[in-house]
Amino acid sequence: MSHEFYMQRCVELAKKGGLATRTNPMVGAVLVHNDRIIGEGWHTHYGGPHAEVNAIGSVKESDRKYISDSTLYVSLEPCCVEGKTPACTHLILKEGIPKVVVGSVDPDSRMQGKGILQLREKSVDVTQGILQGECDDLIKKFKVNLKGLPYICLKWATSFDQVMGVQGKQIAITGEKARWYTHKWRSQFDGILVGKKTLLTDHPLLDNRLFPGPSPVRIIMDSKLEIPEDLLKVVETKAIVVNCLMEKKQDHIDYIKVSSTNDWNEVLHVLFQRGIYSILVEGGAEILQSLIHSGLWHEARVLRTPQKLKSSHPETSWIEAPEIKGRLKSQLIIDNQTTAFVIDNEAKI
Repeated sequence: MSHEFYMQRCVELAKKGGLATRTNPMVGAVLVHNDRIIGEGWHTHYGGPHAEVNAIGSVKESDRKYISDSTLYVSLEPCCVEGKTPACTHLILKEGIPKVVVGSVDPDSRMQGKGILQLREKSVDVTQGILQGECDDLIKKFKVNLKGLPYICLKWATSFDQVMGVQGKQIAITGEKARWYTHKWRSQFDGILVGKKTLLTDHPLLDNRLFPGPSPVRIIMDSKLEIPEDLLKVVETKAIVVNCLMEKKQDHIDYIKVSSTNDWNEVLHVLFQRGIYSILVEGGAEILQSLIHSGLWHEARVLRTPQKLKSSHPETSWIEAPEIKGRLKSQLIIDNQTTAFVIDNEAKI
């Protein structure tokens, strides 16, 4: 089998870590002897053993004699410093593993190639850059979190003529299948953020009830605390209300005071300190456009349909979709009426 084959398995394993890795990276590893995987593992949770440790630890007793004649594949450069766990380079050298294949170089300033260099200095044959694009994707959030900020993904639905809503009314741009994808995406983030107008107009539950797993923390931007408390309490799950008036915890609602809800740098740093390491921003248009202007977003997922709403109802007070520039990374056909476009902020990724 090729290097790419085994590295693809590392990528699949890494994704199992999901949100449980918190500010740690998602990493997968496999140990291969004569084209047979004898061990595999991933970083399962924040502060827990690294993928390499779990992969080596998973080797059956009858196969342990092959470890010193095996190749270790790992999606991220093995760490070379003692942290919450021992350095993985030490374990690799202790086990006598002669070959290591790496996907991405660790962006942490304590590493950044030092682990690879340490292994090579001890005569370990290291190959790097295998499936680097896919491995880099695994650590996008990790790179942002290293700066003390949450990873920001913008999401909205729009018609072909750039309409995403009607002033003061709730409308559906996309259908049921797109809603399922939205709930799946919500499950991938710590928090889901909307503005006051979106909550008052649409009364969204902001959960992922159509997809398994815990729902994200609801984050509401309400600078003057104008949203009625009964609307905030409709869902008995944790909510954060970012405002400029008070700091208070009441039942499952956490009111966080900032100097300005327009200062995204301050807002995002505060949310990071509260354990929100990734955020899906779902609206409204002003919130989305404000974040785009700030430059502090990292990814956008735009659902577009072929409808032309303006020409069919020209008198309506339409809400224009945000204007965004970035690199089109991929697109996904949701159904025969909806396509999802994934856009990267090239300046940030």
